[in-house]
Amino acid sequence: MSRSSTSPSDRHGTPHTPHTPDPPEPSRAPEAPDSRPEPDGPNAQGDKDARTAVTVFVALGANLVIALAKAIGGVFAGSPALLSEAAHSVADSLNEVFLLASLKRSKRAPDDQHPFGYGKERYFWALLAAVGIFVMGGCFSFFQGAEALSAGSSEDHSGYLVGLAVLGLALLAEGSSLVRALFQVRGHAREAGRGMAAELRRGDDPTLRTVLAEDSTACLGVVFALLGMWLHMVTGEVAYEATASILIGALLVYVAYRLARESRAQLIGEAIDPVQRRELRRFLEGQPEIDTVTSLLTMRLGNDSTLVAARVDLFPGLDSEEVEEVLVRVKTAMAEIWPHADQIFLDVTDASARDRAKASEDRQALDETVAAVEREDRGA
Repeated sequence: MSRSSTSPSDRHGTPHTPHTPDPPEPSRAPEAPDSRPEPDGPNAQGDKDARTAVTVFVALGANLVIALAKAIGGVFAGSPALLSEAAHSVADSLNEVFLLASLKRSKRAPDDQHPFGYGKERYFWALLAAVGIFVMGGCFSFFQGAEALSAGSSEDHSGYLVGLAVLGLALLAEGSSLVRALFQVRGHAREAGRGMAAELRRGDDPTLRTVLAEDSTACLGVVFALLGMWLHMVTGEVAYEATASILIGALLVYVAYRLARESRAQLIGEAIDPVQRRELRRFLEGQPEIDTVTSLLTMRLGNDSTLVAARVDLFPGLDSEEVEEVLVRVKTAMAEIWPHADQIFLDVTDASARDRAKASEDRQALDETVAAVEREDRGA
């Protein structure tokens, strides 16, 4: 823990509150333990990662089989929509390999070059997966749709019947993978004490979020392809199938954009959930030795790692040894309540009138943000 404590002479004076080692104990029980997302610490995160790995493997197996079937059916039927779906499944398969790599690489121990660990590997590989969805899935689907509109396609109905059968089986396989991912999301929501919709918006596992997005778009893409092929068969107009291919491409581009935007925010350095930030601030402000929390900064370093940096003004009357004891005790208590807060830095400072005013504004802004999040969760 890094500290910048003021010297004893700077902080001497009549104590505002007499310092005793025991009174702080009752203030250690803020509302945080009931709502923190990782109540069991590293072991709970390890269990989550194991379940996520199984979910990714299920999706990978389904996509490999489906990609081969779609490719064969697409060539046999001469269907641009089916070939677009084959490209979609190939992209998803490659992305799941990326996600499996992220699960392993993000667990590497910190070293001299990366003292805060490798937790952000997950965000990097999730970003690559988003790029893969855009390039391999979206762009190829647009190309197939445009080519079908300009060149026409085969009217071999027997081939299209095979294609429709392949898509039906693909929908069952993709749906099974989606159900598996949704069950895991529901488990995470229960652990975090919030609903499914709130977990989908605020869940912090980029690997699971990417798998869920891929499976959801895969199911919707299959539906588009089925409708396009069926309308092509009924009307003889290739425009329906070409439109389905373009719609699949647009869907993939949109999903890739959303995933890339979220990964970008996390790679740059994203604060933790505002509810947890408020709990951290309230905990610090509730300590009898702390007069003012002038600033509180957080950054998620990975799924199970968070950096917390706070500047605090202590009540006068504490000598250097007592200041040291307070900082160690507060840090230890925070780590016990929020196990994912494994990088805690407390900086002791003299708060000016301007610092106190800024702290009050920050507290009010944070309360408003939390209120907005809670209203959104209730609305969901």
